[in-house]
Amino acid sequence: MAERQTKPLLVLGWGNLSRGDDALGPLFVAGLVAQLPAALSGEVEFLDDYQLQIEHALDLAGRQHVLFVDASLSCAAPFEAHSVNAMRDTSFTSHALSPAALLQVYEDLEGKPPPPATLLAIRGEAFELGAPMSPGAQAHLLAALVWGLNWVDVRTGGLPD
Repeated sequence: MAERQTKPLLVLGWGNLSRGDDALGPLFVAGLVAQLPAALSGEVEFLDDYQLQIEHALDLAGRQHVLFVDASLSCAAPFEAHSVNAMRDTSFTSHALSPAALLQVYEDLEGKPPPPATLLAIRGEAFELGAPMSPGAQAHLLAALVWGLNWVDVRTGGLPD
């Protein structure tokens, strides 16, 4: 059996598909997968989940960059993106944690700094159980996908000629 090659970029989105705009993380992942040029498919791995968990620290190994994606009620519209550093915080539990805490778990496990990471927070408005995605969040998702394609392009050097 051939050994699996770790792709240099990881895009990890999380959220609850049953809670309206909370689905922005997984929907971003699905949208980026659909829009990513085939020539770059070997450069990016995509994961989505209900929430970040300590097990995701293992997914960070061997990466050059990580993009975390989640919905947010507090970020500016349409989205905010900023670097994330490893840090212990109050979000750490055995079942859910923040991107900073996940990076800290990686550092504790591996004994070395985690890969560079960015958090993309996409502005959401309606998070009620059973709610559809709001029109505003749909527009914010489209803007975030344009940004996400550029994020991949910059880190891969773009499409080969």
